[in-house]
Amino acid sequence: HVKEQLQEALKAAQAKQQEQQRAEAKAAPAPQEPSARSGPVADKSGKNEQPRSAQPPRQPRSPQQREAKGPRQEPRPAQGQNPRNGQRSPQNPRPRQSGSDTPPLDTCMAADRGRLRGLWRSAAQAGGDKAAELRQQFEAIYAKSSARYQARQANLPKPEFAEDLPVNGRRAEIAELIAKHQVVIVCGETGSGKTTQLPKICLELGRGTGGLIGHTQPRRIAARSTAARIAQELNGELGRHVGYKIRFNDRTGPDSYVKLMTDGILLAETQTDPWLSQYDTLIIDEAHERSLNIDFLLGFLRQLLPRRPELKLIVTSATIDAERFAQHFARDGRPAPGIEVSGRLYPVEVRYRPVQDEEAERDDQRDMYDALVDACDELHRHGPGDILVFLPGEREIRDAAEALRKHHPPGTEILPLFARLSAEEQSRIFKPHGGRRIVLATNVAETSLTVPGIRYVVDTGLARVKRYSYRNKVEQLQVEKVA
Repeated sequence: HVKEQLQEALKAAQAKQQEQQRAEAKAAPAPQEPSARSGPVADKSGKNEQPRSAQPPRQPRSPQQREAKGPRQEPRPAQGQNPRNGQRSPQNPRPRQSGSDTPPLDTCMAADRGRLRGLWRSAAQAGGDKAAELRQQFEAIYAKSSARYQARQANLPKPEFAEDLPVNGRRAEIAELIAKHQVVIVCGETGSGKTTQLPKICLELGRGTGGLIGHTQPRRIAARSTAARIAQELNGELGRHVGYKIRFNDRTGPDSYVKLMTDGILLAETQTDPWLSQYDTLIIDEAHERSLNIDFLLGFLRQLLPRRPELKLIVTSATIDAERFAQHFARDGRPAPGIEVSGRLYPVEVRYRPVQDEEAERDDQRDMYDALVDACDELHRHGPGDILVFLPGEREIRDAAEALRKHHPPGTEILPLFARLSAEEQSRIFKPHGGRRIVLATNVAETSLTVPGIRYVVDTGLARVKRYSYRNKVEQLQVEKVA
């Protein structure tokens, strides 16, 4: 529509200019016949130049024409323009048109703000019926988005905080940093409660109203268990206010405020939504693992944050190099602020029990499973409490579970914990119980989640470590001694 208007205006201007040329040609006097002496003169370059005597003389203006036209005036410079050279100075920028100023969108959903800005700009550039149609679309989407924002704000959960967790002791400082800065680095040791309490602090600040609070975890079991724990602390069911999304399973809904997910899920969403418009807060947990997904996310978010000033980012970990992360997210030479939270410390007694005795005969050599059974017997005699056993992989966990079931009485509950288990079997370790429990787990229980009720830990000293083979040019998981 705008293009058609421009073409019509251009044709009208060209027709008006042609009419003026015809009128001037009729009013001009007839040219005099050139004399024989005043013919064309050839210059040095060989081109014929018309003599000045052949050009019609300029007619002077009469006094009446001078009075009617007035004195000659210089063109007035535009606003913000230098009158000497006609250029616009940086101190006086071009004034924005009133139609291009977008109304405030703070009370709209974050996912709708980009579309609303586009409709407003298109309406300001268009004209006529097209502009009115675009304004109507803008008002309809704005009203719907604002109503949803107010509904989510009215139903915002009211979290309660347990004062025995160390992170809640510095809750006011953390909330102040999140409110004043776009990026915050939180260093908290294991057991400080940062994973479950930081989303609740964000809810207390009103985050999650315009978009989701995205919370990433390195493993699926950690995402599921953390979502269930936060939902329990908010006195709601899983999938309503708090949900999770992992591979092949999405337990989030339209009324969700907190969304737990793996790093790979968030990285995959950047392909379909480069602005991450459905989130208003992101929490990158366990950043010290520095996997490939986490490194990609940190680099992507560094480029996204200047374009989305309303987005908040919280980077947390138990063992983290805070200075390097603060410099990575520095703005205008100022590093991102950080805060350190101490964990809960308890006295630990270390007992070393070798698998093989040097004085034993060769026929009496023990293996790892015999040493594990003996260690559990010793802990049973020491007192009540659950036992957590670290093993390198799934095969070792199944063999250890079989050896313990043959040796211990039926009252002892033996629970394996590894990645290939179903979600229902993995969640059994978080359910309450009455007797003694032995949890057989890989290092997932050390780096990704906290198993409740553990009083004793048995470490076999073996773990699967990812190593790169220069000979085969592939990565391999090798069982190595780590303790």
